[in-house]
Amino acid sequence: MKILVVEDEAGLRDSIRDYFAEGGNVCETVGDYASALQKINMYRYDCILLDITLPNGSGLDILEALKANHHPDGVLIISAKNSLDDRLQGLDLGADDYLTKPFHLSELKARVMAIVRRKSFNGNREIVFNEITVDLLAKQVLVSGMPVKLTKKEYALLLYFIANKSKVISKNAIAEHLWGDEIDISDNFDFIYSHIKNLRKKLIDAGSGDYIQSAYGMGYKFTDH
Repeated sequence: MKILVVEDEAGLRDSIRDYFAEGGNVCETVGDYASALQKINMYRYDCILLDITLPNGSGLDILEALKANHHPDGVLIISAKNSLDDRLQGLDLGADDYLTKPFHLSELKARVMAIVRRKSFNGNREIVFNEITVDLLAKQVLVSGMPVKLTKKEYALLLYFIANKSKVISKNAIAEHLWGDEIDISDNFDFIYSHIKNLRKKLIDAGSGDYIQSAYGMGYKFTDH
């Protein structure tokens, strides 16, 4: 998953980042309104963890900007504001969920995964593409019922492909999704080719069809036709 944490409390922000990063996710962080607005206008995320009270602005205005621009990112509000009116306001503006502070990181992760499953995989725990099955909770990939061992990046790449099946995905979009904004410093995407080559080989060796197609000059497409 690619996650953005918008939180002005440095300690909490770093804890969330480290927790999700340890699980193999790309987790970017910002601590103020202006930086958050810049991020949401430049990049797309599976889920944005959004604090309401920010330096120089409100997280609710960030949420309104996302919806006004029809960006599909999932939004989980994390806030110390715990009144019914606060929660209703956030949800009415389009947030997918609302979690009041303090919270356990395990509950935060479960809610984030629930949002991602609803938005990208119809709420399913298991994703099935022909003979390929992905168990999102166990992070396990099966081909015709047999497990396939993937690296964290290969697993994230496969999920990204399946979530966008039959669509052409640019190398730049793949790079940003798997590595985050750090990829801005790179002008060579050969490493993407290596990950795609390895993922394709592992799937085919396990008995899968060859579903990763190169769209010349544009990127890649995951499709069975």
